[in-house]
Amino acid sequence: MSTSEELLEGIRAWVEIESHTPDVAGVQRLVELVEAEYRALGAETEHVPAEGHGDHLIVRAPWNDGRRGVLILSHLDTVHPKGSLADMPFRVEGDSAFGPGIYDMKGGAYVARHALGRILKEEREIPVTHLFVSDEEVGSPTSRPLIEKLAHEADLVLVTEPAREGGRIVTARKGVARYVVEAKGRPAHSGSRHEDGRSAIRELARQLLKLDALTDYSRGLTVNVGTFNGGTGVNVVPAFARIEVEARVPTVAISDEVQAVMDGLTPFDPDVSLTVTGGLNRPPYEKSEAIAAVFEAAKGFASEIGFELKDLATGGCSDGNFTAPIATTLDGLGVDGKGGHTDYEQLYVSSLVPREALLYRLIQYGGERA
Repeated sequence: MSTSEELLEGIRAWVEIESHTPDVAGVQRLVELVEAEYRALGAETEHVPAEGHGDHLIVRAPWNDGRRGVLILSHLDTVHPKGSLADMPFRVEGDSAFGPGIYDMKGGAYVARHALGRILKEEREIPVTHLFVSDEEVGSPTSRPLIEKLAHEADLVLVTEPAREGGRIVTARKGVARYVVEAKGRPAHSGSRHEDGRSAIRELARQLLKLDALTDYSRGLTVNVGTFNGGTGVNVVPAFARIEVEARVPTVAISDEVQAVMDGLTPFDPDVSLTVTGGLNRPPYEKSEAIAAVFEAAKGFASEIGFELKDLATGGCSDGNFTAPIATTLDGLGVDGKGGHTDYEQLYVSSLVPREALLYRLIQYGGERA
């Protein structure tokens, strides 16, 4: 049985290697540490180079034999810029351990590494792969194809994103669609020839209200116009304007509705042209019957370990959005804590042993399904 001190020591080593996504050298140092730890346990490893990012690391149990087993999904990059460790060094105060990326998600990634390490030491012949990606915090632009490929080879995916609201795991996430809408009008002097102009800003202001009205909290749909730019001067009718739009969509059906609206946008002013680009960035992660069944199994394991496990749906996204449409996925299996992406980011030390034990049980459960 693991101890919180043992787990915290391993987490500290990972936290003290800074790995901001664009800090390729820093991410690479952490990849090499993780690889060394796993190779010492007898696992097989593979580096997948990623242009502009650190390598993605695939770890495989030595007895993987083609069966659809377990995929553990983690990321090693963080949002904290290089040098953050000086301002927020690893420290423990009561039940909280602090440090950049400790909650999102080095704590959870390490706890999963430790749980799988126990499986490897015990030589339980479970087909299991642990994937560490290096670009999750910027939308997984290079790792998505790899994530989806490995998900197709798995029966169960365990995502080590941090737990939510008192240790809840995640069984559904909204999808994300992002668009850029550009308008081109006609410039004119705003004083002497205002009537000759066709305002691109006015056009997009009207489109903004139309898009904003799509938000429907009762259906879990939110549409946000996050940026609005245009014009060249206060005395010129603006000939160009641009907005960026993000929609959070709980289901594929609602995603299709939003896409139909975006595809059908037409200008209110026939003398202004519109261009719409973009689309679904991360698909919705819906709680299927299979996910609900695996959650019930996890809930039972947690009860045996000694804590109550609850789940939730969240508007935030993760790489679990990519795997859930492919294979049964449980997310939020990492450590409990708070303050992700902040200067007070922390994990709760008391959550380490129970979360490691839960992952250990879930890996075994996945092996039984293989």
